[in-house]
Amino acid sequence: MDQFSLTQQKLAVANIPTPGKQVVNLSFSLQDRPMTKSQSHRRETFEATDRPPEAQAEGFATVRQAHETEMAEDYVELIAELIETQGEARPVEIAERLGVKPPTVTKNISRLKAAGLVHRELYRAIFLTKEGQALAETCKRRHRIVVAFLRQLGIDEETAERDAEGIEHHVSEATVEAFERHLNERG
Repeated sequence: MDQFSLTQQKLAVANIPTPGKQVVNLSFSLQDRPMTKSQSHRRETFEATDRPPEAQAEGFATVRQAHETEMAEDYVELIAELIETQGEARPVEIAERLGVKPPTVTKNISRLKAAGLVHRELYRAIFLTKEGQALAETCKRRHRIVVAFLRQLGIDEETAERDAEGIEHHVSEATVEAFERHLNERG
């Protein structure tokens, strides 16, 4: 079992959302009325795809899996950064940097602990396990490559950093490697 699959399994055990546990709210407002024909002509057209339904379903499943691990990846990456820059990662600093409340951090740290990614003693800083450190390094590498690729496209630093926070979770390793090759070719 590869590192990603093992992490997925541990996150499921730690009660981090999995595809079977997702809740979808399909409520519609009264403003969600069908488009008229003239409105439809002003929109971009949808063309038939040559992709078989199974391939399309696999693409959507990949996105759902990426959503499931985003929280864990963001947390371990931030914890590693705080340890490196400040010597420790405290929940209050994690909450501040992620823009969430301390109880949210406490809940998510418990999940990460159950997944074997962090360890912590009561009222002490949070530390990464070897597995957590490996995941943090993978995430940092992906983030660095995506930011550099976006910067090379002419995107300003602030936008590239912000966009990379989402993109890094949703690109395959093959795509990250292609970004890196492109960056290395451009020197």
